[in-house]
Amino acid sequence: MDYLYDGSFDGLLTCIYHHYYNETAAGIYQQEYYQPTLLLSSVAVCTDPTLAKRVYQAIEDKISANALVKVYHVYLSSSPDKEELILNYLRLGFKLGAKVDLYHSHSAVYPVHKLDRKVTAETHRFLGLLRFRDSGNFLYAALSPDHHILTLLADHFADRLAGERWVIHDQKRNLAIVYDGKGHCRDNSLLQFKWYLTNFSYHMQADLPPEESHWQLLWQHYFQRISIESRCNPRLQSHFVPQRYRRHLLEFQIPPLKQ
Repeated sequence: MDYLYDGSFDGLLTCIYHHYYNETAAGIYQQEYYQPTLLLSSVAVCTDPTLAKRVYQAIEDKISANALVKVYHVYLSSSPDKEELILNYLRLGFKLGAKVDLYHSHSAVYPVHKLDRKVTAETHRFLGLLRFRDSGNFLYAALSPDHHILTLLADHFADRLAGERWVIHDQKRNLAIVYDGKGHCRDNSLLQFKWYLTNFSYHMQADLPPEESHWQLLWQHYFQRISIESRCNPRLQSHFVPQRYRRHLLEFQIPPLKQ
């Protein structure tokens, strides 16, 4: 039996619940992209937050909180077979408990660890590479990451830019994190991060307030003047700032300054 879900994390966990308490799953797939076959029947599973919460809690209690984080990171990845990888990892995890993550070379563990590292590394990269611009009413930043990491960036910037209104736009997936600037509290222990994930296909126009254009020009000049020509290392720079990210980075969008 193939289980089909709506693409949400709760939907995926609901399918895993049915795998254990109803009929064993031959596979779990997003309903939108599923290709039916003659050999296997399929059923569309309605997302049930209550059942998802039970699986969520079971992963934490019977395996580990760290395993739950890894599962979530794999779910956010762009891997086409992520549901199968998560299912195989959890099957083994519920048998071995927390020891499952010690089986680094196991076929059900290694790809999960590998994807977890990729998603974590890309998130860490964008904490430093994301560039905001002032539209006049709010701050706006665009990115096109390999993985769906918006929710992993949101809390950091809600804390860092707590008093601002901002939008972080994933142009690759037409999604955005929107923060209204009202979640800031002077008592950090009571800080509530009020951000929202929403569909967002609008592309910001190139027209900017004069003051923002001025600051962008200053940043571009600084970036080009601060470097030491004799120590230029394009290969190392490409390692830290891959070419695929540069179209959203202001400092790479102008030709070199004439000496």
